[in-house]
Amino acid sequence: MNRQQFEAQLQKKGIVLSPRQRDQFKRYYELLIQHNQRINLTAITDEGEVYLKHFYDSLTPLFELEYRLPQEGALCDVGAGAGFPSIPLKIVRPDLKLVIVDSLKKRIDFLNQLIDALALKGVEAIHARAEEYVQEAREAFDVVTARAVARLNILVELCLPLVKVGGACIALKGASGEEELTEARRAIETLGGSCQSVVSFKLPENGGKRTLIVIEKRRHTPPKYPRPFGQIKKKPL
Repeated sequence: MNRQQFEAQLQKKGIVLSPRQRDQFKRYYELLIQHNQRINLTAITDEGEVYLKHFYDSLTPLFELEYRLPQEGALCDVGAGAGFPSIPLKIVRPDLKLVIVDSLKKRIDFLNQLIDALALKGVEAIHARAEEYVQEAREAFDVVTARAVARLNILVELCLPLVKVGGACIALKGASGEEELTEARRAIETLGGSCQSVVSFKLPENGGKRTLIVIEKRRHTPPKYPRPFGQIKKKPL
């Protein structure tokens, strides 16, 4: 998917990029490749693959679930790595108030340089583990996103404590999404959530199956969660 095809696919979804937004995506790709030479940010480096499997893929919540991304809503991206899905979402929806949390300082350093280079406002990149960050931001966000972080039964314990009651966690998953949801139902209920919807689709150009899982926060998460990560991983709910 070259840049022109990327823009054409977005137009089909009702998204028309401004010249500034086109330049931001172009610069994003350049910086990603430049920094990837010394930091392991992504195994995908071909420009067409990045535009399809990182940029386009990150924007799929806008196509299917925009109602879950309120105007000027507060969004937290857990384990964002090189900024997916949150930075592409921020480029297209600059009104979103964004916090990116990642446990590796080298990735946070990259994200801070990226935020400056793209002149993004209302974005904060925080070096922390999600289960630690919740101590200062419990139930503070309208939406929490996560992509390629962990299996869902682990992921929900990291994400749902950050979501406001009435807000949602959006997990961007691959072909295993529905299987992971079955595995995670007990954890979702325990943490105050309820699966609202599951959206399955295929990326263009045979890019593979994707699944968006929307977990609505119905009740406050019990204060004892999240547990330390070692416990979460060893004994998922």
